[in-house]
Amino acid sequence: MPLISSRRTILQAGVGLATTTLAAPRADAQGRRVIKAVMHAPLGVLDPFATTAYITRNHGYLVYDTLFAMDKASKPQPQMVRDWTVSDDRLTYAFRLRPGLKFHDDAPVTAADAVASLRRWAARDVMGTRLMNVTETLEAIDAERFRLVLKRPYGLVLETLAKPGGPVPFVLPKRIAELPADQRITEAVGSGPFRFVAAEHRPGDRVVYERFAGYVPRDEPASGLAGGKLAKVDRIEWLEIADSQTAVNALLTNEIQVLENVPPDMMTLARRTRGVVLKPRGLGNFMLMRFNSAQQPFDNRLVRQAVMAAVRQKDYLDAQIGDDSLAQECSSVLSCESPYAADVPGPQGNLERARALLRESGYAGEKVIILHPADLPSGSALAPVTEQLLRSIGMNVQVDTMDWNGLLARRARNVPVEQGGWSIAWGLWSNLDLMNPIVNLNLDGRGARGYVGWVEDARLEELRNAFSFETDPARQQAIATELQRLSNEEAYTVPLGGSKVVTGHRDNVRGVVVDLVLVFWNMELA
Repeated sequence: MPLISSRRTILQAGVGLATTTLAAPRADAQGRRVIKAVMHAPLGVLDPFATTAYITRNHGYLVYDTLFAMDKASKPQPQMVRDWTVSDDRLTYAFRLRPGLKFHDDAPVTAADAVASLRRWAARDVMGTRLMNVTETLEAIDAERFRLVLKRPYGLVLETLAKPGGPVPFVLPKRIAELPADQRITEAVGSGPFRFVAAEHRPGDRVVYERFAGYVPRDEPASGLAGGKLAKVDRIEWLEIADSQTAVNALLTNEIQVLENVPPDMMTLARRTRGVVLKPRGLGNFMLMRFNSAQQPFDNRLVRQAVMAAVRQKDYLDAQIGDDSLAQECSSVLSCESPYAADVPGPQGNLERARALLRESGYAGEKVIILHPADLPSGSALAPVTEQLLRSIGMNVQVDTMDWNGLLARRARNVPVEQGGWSIAWGLWSNLDLMNPIVNLNLDGRGARGYVGWVEDARLEELRNAFSFETDPARQQAIATELQRLSNEEAYTVPLGGSKVVTGHRDNVRGVVVDLVLVFWNMELA
């Protein structure tokens, strides 16, 4: 059956779909239980430590496993770790792996693999780097056990090992983890519940995973990203369908069984369609405008503040979300679902104030390059709204359109716009990755060594360090509030608002876990 691509055809088809149940086969011609899904973006980067892209993170959770993982209450729980001890002085942590763990190449998982993986990951991750900065030694004791010795007590050890967002501290074979630091990982070999089928990976078309028979799940029920990861289907195919309307129609007509993100403007039709289940995720998403603070014109504080003053969140939420029941205005860079969220001054929607700040800045018409991800429905409206807004306050704007993977590559280049750089890019975040000042990359103040945008601010780093070592919750809250205030005052990142996220699946797919992110373990075909 051909996919229906136009909105009009989808809406017309919806009348029939609401009264017709389409049964999906439980197995393919080879007798395999197959789930076909469409994710939010194409998979372009296999290296689990090379990017913060969510699609790489989601790929990683299928292929790899972690030492600890966050449950649905965002509490760290042991995953590959069987048990662990902490010394009375809180300086020495000893971990023991679960028995029977092995990689997809049938090699056993050892403590040396875990140590090598942590070292490679930590060099590329803010939370990992902070842990390594207070680490005296990290070493394997024997095949099952490894030890972490700290220079001083650190309050976020388990939270760091259970970091849920990209890059995630996945465990890889030592031979891969110890590849040269400047070499991308292209061999996806993990110890997770599914293995990556490299021979069937066709970029722009599909990504294929098969159940790994050698995986040993935990006994506990699945919760968030923790617990028992039971592979109950034989095969998972991610079909890469860039057009969101076509992807929704594929779900409605049962050509796919799972759609990671149902667009807000298609929600009503999906609700009316018999056989489709809509499942809100446990945490929502948040949109952020990210400046390149290392290059003109946004190396100028007043220019950044001018844009912050001009932004009206409702304009972005209306254009991108279009449903007030799903949208949320919020000025906190931590998102308003964070326990540390504070009501701090943010975007004002004041064009006169914005123009005055721009005049005061000495802005002389330097070109502003806005990156526009044409194939990413969740961010497709942001560049057009921003282009119009910046032109209205007198800025020289150019929108460069590309696919999402091209945007990620371009965003990593810290060079002037004349040399292929950029001025404005987008953070389309799960609130899971924003909720505390350490995991939130937008509060990284390390300059050229830090997150894209390359903010250099010693005060940000001072406050984040204070937060990580603070044990008094009230004091932690005060530090987090000051960080949110400072970020908005300096206008390194502009909060654009949040939204609820809904996953759609056919009603013959059971066991769908969306506590934190969409995962594919425990899914089964009824």
